[in-house]
Amino acid sequence: MKVVIVGAGPAGLVTCKTFMQATTTEFPFEPIVLEQEDDIGGTFRYRSYEISTCDFRLPLSHPDHLTLEEYVDYLRAYSKHFDVEQRIQLNTKVVNIKRAPEGGHLVSYVRRRVDEPGEWETSPAVIHATYVAVCTGLHVIPAIADIPGIEHVLKNTSPEGEKAGIKPAVFHSADYNSRSQINGRRLMILGTGETGMDLAYEAAKAQAKEVILCSRAGFLSFPKALNDFEILGFKFESKNPVPIDSLITNFAETAYVHPWVAASHIRWFISDFVIKRVLWVLTGTQAGCNQWVGELEPERLGRAYVFLNKSHKAMPYINRPYRDRPKLMEYLSRYLDPPEDMPPHTDFIVDLAPFPSHFLPNGRAVFPMSKRKDAIRIARKDVRPDTVIYATGYKQDFSFLDSESGYATPAEADVRNITKTGDETVGFIGFVRPGVGAIPPIAEMQVFFWISLLKGQVKKPLPPPHYHLLVKENARIKYGVDHSTYVSTLAKDIGAAPGLWEVWREYGMHALICYCFGAAFVTFYRLVGPFRSDSAPAIIKTELWDTITRRGILGNLLMGVIPMLFYFTLNACAYLAEKLGRTIGIL
Repeated sequence: MKVVIVGAGPAGLVTCKTFMQATTTEFPFEPIVLEQEDDIGGTFRYRSYEISTCDFRLPLSHPDHLTLEEYVDYLRAYSKHFDVEQRIQLNTKVVNIKRAPEGGHLVSYVRRRVDEPGEWETSPAVIHATYVAVCTGLHVIPAIADIPGIEHVLKNTSPEGEKAGIKPAVFHSADYNSRSQINGRRLMILGTGETGMDLAYEAAKAQAKEVILCSRAGFLSFPKALNDFEILGFKFESKNPVPIDSLITNFAETAYVHPWVAASHIRWFISDFVIKRVLWVLTGTQAGCNQWVGELEPERLGRAYVFLNKSHKAMPYINRPYRDRPKLMEYLSRYLDPPEDMPPHTDFIVDLAPFPSHFLPNGRAVFPMSKRKDAIRIARKDVRPDTVIYATGYKQDFSFLDSESGYATPAEADVRNITKTGDETVGFIGFVRPGVGAIPPIAEMQVFFWISLLKGQVKKPLPPPHYHLLVKENARIKYGVDHSTYVSTLAKDIGAAPGLWEVWREYGMHALICYCFGAAFVTFYRLVGPFRSDSAPAIIKTELWDTITRRGILGNLLMGVIPMLFYFTLNACAYLAEKLGRTIGIL
């Protein structure tokens, strides 16, 4: 049973490794990875920049957030350790996938020519595959926003710029590599996702002349890990802060959640309510963590609606014109940005602004008027950038899927966002994005589910999905999920979500405490079920235990015990109400 995997990024590698481990006499899987680039790593290797980092947990000697070079090196070691590298064919581009008359899929591919670098063979080879895994990722083709008059930027250079030898430039963030591209420039960055925020910080450190950071509708800023804070002058320091995506506990918020509670999303709304009040007490604003401008509209502000922007380093530069908190409140409590993220002793500002409506022939940007604080401020300025960077994200490309074969796309994958009903032999891995958290662990759970589905091990009928972020029908991005809810849902579907009694009986109290207080780590779903692993208990009692102990007593009380007791009570009430309703016959 040949399994063709398109793409050798993290999703493709874990898909290959899992199929290799899931091979049986009844299901003799033979995975093959086809990658058009000359190395593995996908977006992390080819569509990145020198200071980008990603979330991925390694042994305790490693930092929580690795540089891209470290992460790609890890992927290489991962491939070698699990013998995946022998299954990878580099410089191999899939050009067409169509259905085979006798069943399965015909995957056509070409190789890069050795005699003419950059050119491809013209005669494709074909693999007859039983299954196809599409792992090309969310970030493939740069998305370019249409802004009338953008060409005028290239035609106007200030005398100061000419003297400095600066040539105007307009390009996508995919083409950004180093600070030399923005040093000394008047820069406009379009987009306030994590890439846009990274670039704003880069520009501040690269001594750009001016930085205008443009936002469509605001953002929700949160650091990768919560930093220190002061209360009544006493400083609470964390030498090794915990990443925020490992702060959500399992018991009663992820595991053992009553269907009524899950369907209502009340867990998200309650946590949003609490977090906003805590942020106000610590930082003076509810818009984000120490975020004084760029706030989302109230109906979209919270965990239930958006992706957290965890690139927080530029916020001190952005906050400068807006931060205004009474000295008394600042004494009572304040959040402390990490020293390395604080602006140097200078008046440099990253100016936030709406997206420009157009550019005038003289290169001046025109911004739409609104009641936004940043719109009012920027209207007073004459903004004429000599460099514009589109940090507007990417589009996916599925042109290799034969149009006449009726293949679905990830947006049409109605079985847990992985495959389409009736066409389960094609899986889309890595095409959902968590509001907070990382895609690679989700990809691993998706592969677990897909293989279990192919083997007939998934419990049916599947309960309704309650893991999607709440968006409007006309929203641009609809592939957002709540990380813990999605991962635990897949685990329950395949019988990999352990019960409390089961964990205590087989692995002891230490593992049980880890499971209750820990986040929805994939390792928990390898204690039982079809992907059970003998190494899981040791990882739980060391690496995952470390994420709990690093919270400290106060952190585990506020973010562990209290939420678990509250949500347990909430779920218990829902359970009793259901039992009562069924007893008296109204349900």
